[in-house]
Amino acid sequence: MGHPYPIREIARQAGLSEATVDRVLNGRGGVRENTAREVHQAITDLDRQRTQVRLVGRTFMIDIVMQTPERFSTAVRAALEAELPALHPAVLRSRFHFRETGPVAELTKTLDRIARRGSQGVIVKAPDVPEVTAAVGRLAEAGIPVVTLVTDLPSTARLAYVGIDNRAAGATAAYLMGQWLGDRPGNVLTSLSSGFFRNEEEREMGFRSAMRTRHPERAVVEIAEGQGLDATQYDLVRAALERDPEIRAVYSIGGGNIATLRAFEDLGRECAVFVAHDLDHDNDRLLREHRLSAVLHHDLRQDMREACHIVMRAHGALPPAGPTTPSAIQVVTPYNMPY
Repeated sequence: MGHPYPIREIARQAGLSEATVDRVLNGRGGVRENTAREVHQAITDLDRQRTQVRLVGRTFMIDIVMQTPERFSTAVRAALEAELPALHPAVLRSRFHFRETGPVAELTKTLDRIARRGSQGVIVKAPDVPEVTAAVGRLAEAGIPVVTLVTDLPSTARLAYVGIDNRAAGATAAYLMGQWLGDRPGNVLTSLSSGFFRNEEEREMGFRSAMRTRHPERAVVEIAEGQGLDATQYDLVRAALERDPEIRAVYSIGGGNIATLRAFEDLGRECAVFVAHDLDHDNDRLLREHRLSAVLHHDLRQDMREACHIVMRAHGALPPAGPTTPSAIQVVTPYNMPY
């Protein structure tokens, strides 16, 4: 695999020793397959961040740890890399640790590995469970600042949460749902990827509370644990539709929207209103095709810029600032999509 980078630069990006990187690049063996993948991924990341590699300035190496569907992690990576040049004269480099699903033990193992080898900061999207809380505590004990993104871990030693007010987002979805359904009868399906993500729980609570207040006649039917993945989402939605013939609308909190629409279509059912979250590549296409009614979106580039600024302030590279305020909630329809 050809590349222009010194071994020490690849080792730094991968978080591995130079000897390990040398063995991988020269095919000497004795290296686990996943370690070899980390080396090749580091070279790919260096290619993507090559505008940062040779800059002169104070350098911050940050780690992005996320459990989320690939469509959202791709959007986060693109948002961060688009913001890196604007952070000069500081030089920010990033290592990505993405997974769609899996046991919590694997996630905490990643966080503990970062704590051992060191980092200038960690931006994390993870379920709010005791094992993750403990791992974030170990990062803080190691002197590594932690910022939560999109979903909070409020009982941890994280420095700040960056993202929207999720209860307000859920209430906004309920308001739109009521306006668009009008006097038409029908129940509403809410779909969570997992009950362990605080942001999803808060969105569902905001939605249910507003629906109960404004539209008590409509039942709210909840499904969860589809992980936002089409493969599991389809079966959950289809089963819910078969149980309740009155479901006419969807508030998708956790994704898997292509599968959700396919379940409606396969049963010959109409989805009269469909409100979703985030302009990832799936939702962008569905919105342009008028298959979604609206997407509740927030500026990921702004979020990533703010998260990086928080890490830099923790190291004294920027002056102190006030508390982080929630990101603006944008209601995006097929007629006001951002360029």
